Amino acid sequence: MWTSWTHSKADMSFNPQYLFLIPLLPLVAAGVSALIGRHQRKLAATLAIGSMALAFLISCAAFAASLNAPAQGEVFRQVFNFNWFQLGEGSLRLGFILDPLTAVMLVMVTFVGLLIFIYSAGYMAHDENFKQFFCFLSLFAAAMLGLLISNSLLLLFICWELVGLASYLLIGFWFQKPSAAAAAKKAFITTRIGDIGLFLGMLWLYGKTGTLLFYDGGNGCLESSALTQLVAQTAFAGMALSTVIALLIFCGAVGKSGQVPLHVWLPDAMEGPTPVSALIHAATMVAAGVFLMARVYPLVTAQAGDLSLPTTAAQVITFVGAITAVFAALIAVGQNDLKRILAYSTVSQLGFMMIGLGVGGVAVAMFHLITHAFFKALLFLGAGSVIHGCHEEQDIRKMGGLRKFMPVTFATYAIGMLALCGVPFFAGFWSKDEILHAAHAWPGSHIPFYLAIIGAFLTAFYMTRQVCYVFFGMHRGDKHHAPHESPRTMTVPLTILAVFAVILGFLGTPAWPWFSGWLTGHPVEFNFGKLLAGGALGMMVLSALIACGGIGLGWWVYAKAAAKPSIELDPLEKLSPVVFGWLRGRLFIDELYAATVIRLTTLLAVTSDWLDRVLWGGMVQLVGGCTNLFSRLNLTIDNTVVNGGFDQGCEGLRESAGWLSRLRNGQLQNYLRTIGAALFVLLLFLIWGRQ
Repeated sequence: MWTSWTHSKADMSFNPQYLFLIPLLPLVAAGVSALIGRHQRKLAATLAIGSMALAFLISCAAFAASLNAPAQGEVFRQVFNFNWFQLGEGSLRLGFILDPLTAVMLVMVTFVGLLIFIYSAGYMAHDENFKQFFCFLSLFAAAMLGLLISNSLLLLFICWELVGLASYLLIGFWFQKPSAAAAAKKAFITTRIGDIGLFLGMLWLYGKTGTLLFYDGGNGCLESSALTQLVAQTAFAGMALSTVIALLIFCGAVGKSGQVPLHVWLPDAMEGPTPVSALIHAATMVAAGVFLMARVYPLVTAQAGDLSLPTTAAQVITFVGAITAVFAALIAVGQNDLKRILAYSTVSQLGFMMIGLGVGGVAVAMFHLITHAFFKALLFLGAGSVIHGCHEEQDIRKMGGLRKFMPVTFATYAIGMLALCGVPFFAGFWSKDEILHAAHAWPGSHIPFYLAIIGAFLTAFYMTRQVCYVFFGMHRGDKHHAPHESPRTMTVPLTILAVFAVILGFLGTPAWPWFSGWLTGHPVEFNFGKLLAGGALGMMVLSALIACGGIGLGWWVYAKAAAKPSIELDPLEKLSPVVFGWLRGRLFIDELYAATVIRLTTLLAVTSDWLDRVLWGGMVQLVGGCTNLFSRLNLTIDNTVVNGGFDQGCEGLRESAGWLSRLRNGQLQNYLRTIGAALFVLLLFLIWGRQ
């Protein structure tokens, strides 16, 4: 097996060849859990949690190696490529990569995943399929970690599809519920639609470059030689081939990261257990789409013209993200399900990440991805704690006053809410502010900037609405079963996540943009003056005003409503029933798809079924009947004419042969009689001839 190992000029302290151990550990845990008995619950949880803990330690070692600073302007990168199998004289090669993008995602996924695994041990303690749940969780984590270390688009795609399979198993984990089974199928099918584009882009990329390795000593598909070749070719509509391939790959990201119009599966994924929602919506599956576009970002920005203008691919990504950010935030305003509000919040924040990717690059998008992973995991796990404490109630109108019953959950949830809203000095403030700043300076258009402002304001508004209904005012739930705080296995992970929801943002402030410098390979220095510079200070003030304005308006509208013993109508519903009805109905996008795409698909399926049964089936039956008729006619001719004539001829020949055989029986007297008879006949013939 031929291998290659390239690295930066930095001193190596981690061999990228061993990156496979990170996904292998949870994969082994999943395999063992699948084989052990159903009653071995503790062993299954220990295997899953232990494997993630070990994977986290190895990820930390890889992260530490990536901190080695190469030459200025050079990104730290180590790759290990190997032959998978031979194709004639050639070979198909896969590989692993370690760079800052991979390193930070590995640490984030393993750390947040570990906390979710620990939380799950308490949340799912009474579920009869406890062992199976941890088996699926481990498989999901293994697939996501394999995706992160891939230096090959093919290996990434394999793990990408395994993530889809594992999400199907987890979303539909409570398969006895028809809604959960339907949500699992919806998620699987919808993401496959986007994956068609990704698959086509992958095939096209391989056909033009001859490789799917990202980096391969100058011969990778993301390196200058391949990019120059792709930019020089025109696909259609005047677009460069690199742009078309990037947009096809983006289709996969649209499906996996819930962007409009393939966002419809993500809110329904709430049918799975709450730890699944946290894992999918915070750290893993939905982040995969943003990570994919960050990985192929050189393909997105490749162009031959004016480098100061954004490429077509970057513009599409930016506008899709901006529309998604506002669209999902509007819908979240009208939802009453605790987890569904957070689901639409995730869709909206993913839109922000796409905006950041399009207008500011990888560092801007990834900074928000990392901070969002922590505070959104905190919010989902906090929602699970609320649901657990309220005896599986999820309607925020039937909660209220929980801050008195669940103080730890309230405190940690409030921190997550403030981080999501972008309140100053919380993690979400710094990452959102960076996106707004980049969008404002983007030369393509100011529309994404204005849409981002609207989305940020709506985020603060609907999260305040949720917190008012859940934690403030009177308790409107079951009077016979008071809410209770969750066990420590659930509250400890909440506390840890809350700490990171505050401190992580300080890695990317304008005064010390360490995260951006680390990802791009540029050294940074602390400069407090940049924090007070006109552009940065103005955007920080604007960002803070947006967050505080949304929170203030939300409190003004919903604080009094939450204090009432029951909520019949939402204050916004009283103000405008039609508009609120549209928001509560999720703008009826699902109904639109049901009336158009699904109905057309159903019509095509019914038509195909009719053609198969009536037309093609009828033709097959006609041909079969004709064949049967001809076979019967052939049988009759064969039996009566052919076989009859042949059999009669054979019978006559056999009788003649039998008669002749009696003449040659070896008896001399018979021969003499025959000769005598023949002479007598001859004598008669001669006499007759003379006369």
